[in-house]
Amino acid sequence: YSLKLIGKERTDKDFIHDLVGSNYHYMMLGIPMVLLALFTIIPIIFMVIIGFTNFNSAHYPSQRLFDWVAWNNYAEVFSLGQDANGMVFLTTFGKVVLWTLVWAFFATFSNYFLGMIFALIINQKGIKLKKVWRTILITTIAVPQFVSLLIVSQMLNTDSGVFNNILSQLGWIDKNIQWLDDPLLAKVTIIIVNTWVGIPYTMLICTGILMNIPEDLYESAKIDGASPFKMYMKITLPYMLFVTGPYLISQFVGNINNFNVIYLLTGGNPSFNFVGQNAPGILLNSNVGQTDLLITWIYKLTKDSPSQDFGTASVLGVFTFVVVAVISMVFYNRSSAVKNEEDFQ
Repeated sequence: YSLKLIGKERTDKDFIHDLVGSNYHYMMLGIPMVLLALFTIIPIIFMVIIGFTNFNSAHYPSQRLFDWVAWNNYAEVFSLGQDANGMVFLTTFGKVVLWTLVWAFFATFSNYFLGMIFALIINQKGIKLKKVWRTILITTIAVPQFVSLLIVSQMLNTDSGVFNNILSQLGWIDKNIQWLDDPLLAKVTIIIVNTWVGIPYTMLICTGILMNIPEDLYESAKIDGASPFKMYMKITLPYMLFVTGPYLISQFVGNINNFNVIYLLTGGNPSFNFVGQNAPGILLNSNVGQTDLLITWIYKLTKDSPSQDFGTASVLGVFTFVVVAVISMVFYNRSSAVKNEEDFQ
């Protein structure tokens, strides 16, 4: 086909020429926008719609159509329904949400500050073999995360784990430690393992930033009599936060949805062990565990649950999306990368 523009006939060849020429920027912006619409915006809209239906394994189109249930799924999730033991469901939902936020906080900032500390130590002038130490830490990144997590989960097994066997042979323990079976210890263990996995990557980022901080700033601070701690608080940390502010926010958001670490280490266990005919179906069918995040709970509702309750899972997905969106917008607008941009130009 051809089209006329300002009295001049244009061919397909001219259109393609402009697309890769003067209009190249439109094409490069259009591609990610199309992908964003296909893989983010449309799925979110679909998730919101499913949240108002009873879509599950008993209502697969086209043989059995689902029904619109209005706000019933939201009422079930946020209700005060009780199980046979009198446990309030909202309390359970609150525990999962609280653990998700606590996990995201410690998983983000333990990696960040410990990675920064390692980078600062290795970057000191008196430290020898800097490249060797950096290489040793960075090589751990070469091992796929899921492989490391699966190996560690076996090593921490209560009955046959290497750690318990070694401690038992040394006579340090009388009975096996429930690394991943005790609720509190499992949460602490997960955070420690995640820190071990994530420190090398954070250290690599911090090393690059430290090497680009102007040395003149430190020299001027020394002349003024500033202590090492004051130089860290007034020079190093502000520079680090300015550069890594968006990274910290993305890491926090990513850890809210960190499926791999939780599912590969504990599978969300230990379980809350809901029993009785009066227990809410969402709890009995999803087998929610005490180390489950919202994202792993959603997975269990849709994959591990016999009923595959997509409606309720969509409600949890919408809730997660709202929490993540609010946290991202609030903290990004308050970050030094936005507020103090002119100071670092």
